[in-house]
Amino acid sequence: MNKTKAKSASLARRQRRVRGKISGTAARPRLRITRSNAHMYAQLIDDVAAVTLAAVATNEADVTKKLKGSTSNKEAAKMAGELLGKRAKDAGVTEVVFDRGGRIYHGRVQALADGAREAGLKF
Repeated sequence: MNKTKAKSASLARRQRRVRGKISGTAARPRLRITRSNAHMYAQLIDDVAAVTLAAVATNEADVTKKLKGSTSNKEAAKMAGELLGKRAKDAGVTEVVFDRGGRIYHGRVQALADGAREAGLKF
């Protein structure tokens, strides 16, 4: 197995393990973060009803028009987290369960979480 396949297999294994322990409800949805090389994506998911309550991505117009440069940095992730927190409040959500998608809590993942906390989400 080459290095790239091993990394993606390890990530998939971590994601499955986390999803076995974490579930979102309407009162406390799951905040799911997905990170790619170019962008960050976040969703508030009610797993009981299988519904996405709010979502944000760094490639949305609301985020990119405020940024001067790249959308793959911590500044963009923090801005996306703040926007997600605002959208969550509009949807009536104040508390979430954090699902970092098998990634370590560092860098862009941490910046998005901090932005969501500053916008008023509790997790």
